[in-house]
Amino acid sequence: MALFDHIGITVDDLPRAIARFDPVMTALGCTRQDADNGVSWYLGEEELLLRPAREPGSGPHRHGRVGWQHLAFPVGSREQVDRLHAIATGAGWTSVSGPKVFTRYSDRYYAAFVEEDNGIRIEFMFNPPRESPAG
Repeated sequence: MALFDHIGITVDDLPRAIARFDPVMTALGCTRQDADNGVSWYLGEEELLLRPAREPGSGPHRHGRVGWQHLAFPVGSREQVDRLHAIATGAGWTSVSGPKVFTRYSDRYYAAFVEEDNGIRIEFMFNPPRESPAG
């Protein structure tokens, strides 16, 4: 069973958020589905939803405050981290950190963090398993 079924994110300006999320979610291999009051991207059974804020102007979320921290997307290579970081920044996301090795996690942990104007932060990460010693 999956750890999550879906993740819902509230945004202040839905059309602007869609314009920023869509290139990233499409590059991750997701399929988009528009609804009357939001949008979803699917990958298999997993879903990420965007909905407009019930209280317009109540954002942005501030990283480090109680609540949302970030969502990490695992990818298959350093090159994919670099590519997704470029796609995100090209779509208007702000680069927070990386792409680089984060040795505080491991010498294999390569990642990039981006944030958009609602304060939503995501990470693209590649963390291959340790090679087992030859036996």
